[in-house]
Amino acid sequence: QVQLVESGGGLVQAGGSLRLSCAASGRIFNLNLMGWYRQAPGKERELVATITSSGSTNYADSVKDRFTISRDNAKNTVYLQMNSLKPEDTAVYYCKVEVVTRVLGNTFLSNYWGQGTQVTVSS
Repeated sequence: QVQLVESGGGLVQAGGSLRLSCAASGRIFNLNLMGWYRQAPGKERELVATITSSGSTNYADSVKDRFTISRDNAKNTVYLQMNSLKPEDTAVYYCKVEVVTRVLGNTFLSNYWGQGTQVTVSS
């Protein structure tokens, strides 16, 4: 099994910054795509940013130039640095990780979600 533990959410004023972390542990052979998603009240979950194992990144237009996704492969951790936060960034943020596991010579690929962390930006 694999566990994802998120941290770093909270309440911040508009224009402020927060840094989210998501650490994976358990039966991990490798981590492929890692990403952050968010869901605001009454809205569907949406992609915020993703990062491949080689470091290529992708961002939603709404967060480009304000958010930065990064990863530490040695720590099995993905980060989201959020700057210039706006009230519309208020949401529960979830990390998602594509995990490669190997059991008895067989390779398995599974997606795991973190428990979510609340980010609230006040105006």
